[in-house]
Amino acid sequence: MTRFPDRIRRVRLTLAGLAAAALVAAGCTLPAFSPETEGAGPAAAPGTTPTWRPCPEIPDELVGRGAPGMRYDCAKVAVPRDWGTGGAGATAGPGAGETFEIALIRARSTKQRDRLGSLVINPGGPGASGVDTAVYLSFGSAFGGLPASVTDRFDVVGFDPRGVARSSPVKCIPDAELDTSFGYDPDPVSQRSFDDFVALNQRIGRGCGDRYGDQLPLYGTEQAARDMDAVRAAVGDDKLTYLGYSYGTLLGATYAQLFPQRVRALVLDGAVDPQQKLVAGSESQARGFERAFDNFDRWCAANAGRCPIAPDARAAVTTAIDKAKVSPVRGADGRVATSGWVFYAVISSLYTETGWQELAKAIDELQGGDPTEVFKLADAYAGRGEDGHYTNLFDANLAVNCADETEKPSRERIRQLQSQWREKYPLFGPSLAVGMLGCVEWPGQRDPYPTGKAVGAPPILVVGTTGDPATPYEQTPALASMLGVGQVLTWEGEGHTAYPQTGCITDAVDAYLISLAVPRQGLRCPAR
Repeated sequence: MTRFPDRIRRVRLTLAGLAAAALVAAGCTLPAFSPETEGAGPAAAPGTTPTWRPCPEIPDELVGRGAPGMRYDCAKVAVPRDWGTGGAGATAGPGAGETFEIALIRARSTKQRDRLGSLVINPGGPGASGVDTAVYLSFGSAFGGLPASVTDRFDVVGFDPRGVARSSPVKCIPDAELDTSFGYDPDPVSQRSFDDFVALNQRIGRGCGDRYGDQLPLYGTEQAARDMDAVRAAVGDDKLTYLGYSYGTLLGATYAQLFPQRVRALVLDGAVDPQQKLVAGSESQARGFERAFDNFDRWCAANAGRCPIAPDARAAVTTAIDKAKVSPVRGADGRVATSGWVFYAVISSLYTETGWQELAKAIDELQGGDPTEVFKLADAYAGRGEDGHYTNLFDANLAVNCADETEKPSRERIRQLQSQWREKYPLFGPSLAVGMLGCVEWPGQRDPYPTGKAVGAPPILVVGTTGDPATPYEQTPALASMLGVGQVLTWEGEGHTAYPQTGCITDAVDAYLISLAVPRQGLRCPAR
């Protein structure tokens, strides 16, 4: 898999808490979603008013109930498969004249007053569902969602980007191939093991190419950013107010370059540096995850009562992965916790600080012969359900990332980087190096997004977390600088993304969204 998808694990934890409150059986995994929004009626063409219908079944499926005082409505918008290169509305190239359907959900508070418009949400990935995330965030600050000060003034609108979840989803990787990929040795040292991983990525690429052919470039970020303008029009706003997390910051930045005059306020939280190519971006993530793991290791040493693998968590995790390569533990259901599954349990746990204790517990129980918690963490990351079926998160993730990416390092170069990064980033470097094979072996032409200033846009708030593993903090000032109108807001915390986790961050972002008040230059919010 190419890079580690930068979606928000926090919404999974929010879901777990909500489900428990509603007495619904659930773990920390995102539930499988329906690939289509049934009964939403015909999709509205861009520039026309969509038909909204009540859809309480969506929060019912995700959480077990809707948020108190919230009404949920759904709609679909038809967008050109290819917006072309001549501006919005052009239809040149593959897919000319054909459309994708973009699924929307709108959560509206019954206490809404002095409405400012819609707050459009994207959770990143690429490949994560904005429809699902809007539901989670609608539950309010008591559950880690949006504060009432925001939901009282805005509709919360989530959309699934093209190819994702309910929006003409890309699905071309068999469950068995995903199982093999996630379970594979994260650092295939021998040439034979490396070559077998190349072959796996070739099979995945070939299968997706056979199914989608010359449509593959149409899943890129610039196309999706143009879809966002259709979403803006569909909700009736003259200008866009937007909250984008992780990859969602890239979508927002691209929108700002394409439509600077249509921006009201953009919050880009967990910034992606659009100017980084594949190799630089992969190394940045290796550095970020290694740093986050060091923070976890130090936390363990200082909190032995809550960390059963203290005092040397790094040694415990490394030993667990190495042991799983030669004698993996078999669970009660017969599933085998290979080194890959243990590794992805580690990845999953680093997206939130609360995941640290979960990881320590999972590794401790694995040492005792029980891989249940390892699988729970890894499956939450992978989007794997209890029935062994996957969502289309990673299908869409590859389709989008590889459509965007123009850099294709040779296999020989990847092999060199695997060795070099093993020395620099011992736990995460090799996997990030060989993960680039996903796009190297991907078929189809590329459609890179623009990387320039958002000339004419108002100030854009760019939020970064100093301990973020998936979108390391260094990318925050880089994105703000590229846009030319970016204002940096820093959270000195852990995990992936910041809003709305502390009062300092929440107050600053809320004031910007509601009153367009830009935080003071250099504002840094403490961890707690």
